[in-house]
Amino acid sequence: MPEDARGELLDGRFDYWALKDGRVIVSHYGRPVTTLAGKDAERFIKRVNGLEDHAAQLLMARVTGNFKRGNER
Repeated sequence: MPEDARGELLDGRFDYWALKDGRVIVSHYGRPVTTLAGKDAERFIKRVNGLEDHAAQLLMARVTGNFKRGNER
């Protein structure tokens, strides 16, 4: 996958929790990074449910904005 050529997302650094009130919290190494609500939360849940683990990690990285742009080491 070109988005994760170095395999940095293979360790499962991102996770999410769907709350009863419809919000979704996305975390990075266990620390909350972003909260999605409303249509964004619904869209995220629909997309992440059908994905395998690595693809879900890529999606969560994009949602949080914590995604390598190619110039970081």
